[in-house]
Amino acid sequence: MKKALIFGSSGQDGYYLDLLLKSKKISTINISRSRGEFIGSVGDFKFVSDLVKKHLPDYIFHFAADSTTRHGATLDNNCSISTGAINILESVTLHSPFTKIFISGSALQFKNIKLPIDENTSFDFSSSYAISRNYSVQMARYYRQKFNINVYIGYFFNHDSPLRSENHINQKIVAHVVKVLNGSKEKLLIGNLEVQKEFNFAGDIVEAVWILLNQDEIFEVVLGNGKPYMIKDWVNYCFSKYSLKWENYIIKDESYKSEYEVLVSNPITIKKLGWTPKINFIELADLMLEAELKKH
Repeated sequence: MKKALIFGSSGQDGYYLDLLLKSKKISTINISRSRGEFIGSVGDFKFVSDLVKKHLPDYIFHFAADSTTRHGATLDNNCSISTGAINILESVTLHSPFTKIFISGSALQFKNIKLPIDENTSFDFSSSYAISRNYSVQMARYYRQKFNINVYIGYFFNHDSPLRSENHINQKIVAHVVKVLNGSKEKLLIGNLEVQKEFNFAGDIVEAVWILLNQDEIFEVVLGNGKPYMIKDWVNYCFSKYSLKWENYIIKDESYKSEYEVLVSNPITIKKLGWTPKINFIELADLMLEAELKKH
């Protein structure tokens, strides 16, 4: 049976990937700093190297990261994203050169001039988070070129699921709707409702990851559906589904400055490889709302 190591398995991407791989009869070894079969940091070379040497996995997935661009997470992101990528790449080079590696990237790595972003868009250095991501990509390219390591990079555009925390705006809105349905009079403070981004389902995105990993020639791909919606569209749908007028429960934060106004992919490459998302905007909202209602 083939084996896969999943670093950063405790997040939504790790969860849906684990389900996908098991459906394909691939044995998964889940690794996280907080929970999983193995507790440890991808930033610890000995820890990573020992795992690779012991298991000689067919696949390694690097999902570990603190999903934020705030400067306060600089050291943590450098350790998990940048150092973690090097640790995986070097461990594979030393012990298991046949292993296929997937390194997650982000839409926030790219220069954003409000146009669709693809694999050829230039990188940006607007945050320490983007820099950590850019560094991991450059190291992946180096190991691929110098040591012929099979490393792939997928640049994730916004994707959500019922497993998202309330640190993410879509889940925060969903949770607030349910609070209102349960009698809360509290109002939610939100920044720019006009911001446009994608609303992908995490389960669909990991299926795109799997398709990418099974290519011989294509190594880097943006992963998104290419369909932008405003945050206001999400707010309006989630509240109106229960006949609520969102204006009664949302306050605009005039002091908030968004990192971008439009963040959308040009997914022509991944779609040519055969990927088609299954869950649309409304289905994703319904999925997350229903899951949140069940919690309460």
